[in-house]
Amino acid sequence: MDRTKIIAGLIFLLTACGPKTHVIRVGSKNFTEQVVLGEIIAQHLENKLHQHVARSLNLGGTLLAQQALLNREIDMYPEYSGTALAMVLKAPRDADLPAEYSRRFHLAWLPPLGIDNGFAMVVRGADARARGLKTLSEAARMTWTLGVGYEFEQRADGLGALKSVYGFQFKGSPKTMDLGLLYKAIEQNQVDMIAANATDGLLSKTDLQVLEDNRHAFPPYQVSIVAREELLNEMPEVRAALNELSGKFTNAKMQELNYQVDVEHRALAAVAEVFLRSAGLK
Repeated sequence: MDRTKIIAGLIFLLTACGPKTHVIRVGSKNFTEQVVLGEIIAQHLENKLHQHVARSLNLGGTLLAQQALLNREIDMYPEYSGTALAMVLKAPRDADLPAEYSRRFHLAWLPPLGIDNGFAMVVRGADARARGLKTLSEAARMTWTLGVGYEFEQRADGLGALKSVYGFQFKGSPKTMDLGLLYKAIEQNQVDMIAANATDGLLSKTDLQVLEDNRHAFPPYQVSIVAREELLNEMPEVRAALNELSGKFTNAKMQELNYQVDVEHRALAAVAEVFLRSAGLK
């Protein structure tokens, strides 16, 4: 056997017998906060594991992201506790979420990141001041033109909960639109109330009033990473790295990150990198 064939054979044996590195794939849903969190997760894993992490960001809504995880098309994505209970598990608020994810899906629900991004019913600040509005109970005595995202209109913990708990009556059907268009709609007087999210970047930068959910129509929406248990068992270093992100966020910080991407149009990768440095993770 010539020298070339011997060397090729040795390389094949070394490759076949060496450790196999799983290509980790991080997913996200299709709105700014999810994409930002997905990029942060991916970069953090790359920094810690010293290997490329694939991105499948902007997948779609909750059920699409969940199905991609079950189909092993992705290994993890950020999810919200209220959404997981209402849409994925269809379970009561007091259900043991991590236990149920493990039992039903063999998925790990990791410790919260520190964000509670619940639904936020928002009106113009001038309207709130003129009418003396602070709570949803007060607003429910009036009639509004409502703008919502697609999921909010369909979810039991969204529009259904708002109506059943507060008895809201709206002018016509809610105007359904992409989440990114809600703020423009209220600014241009197309609607006078929107179903926003607590960490939207524009909330801290515009004259808008979030009405207090004083009767707790909406459950908490704490953000956690949900990941395939099989991967975490095979690569415990992945779990360790992901756990380092726990508690590193606040609602105010997430508003800032969303604003940088949505309004200032800063590059996603750069926003994620600066965050990781500021959090002491790089």
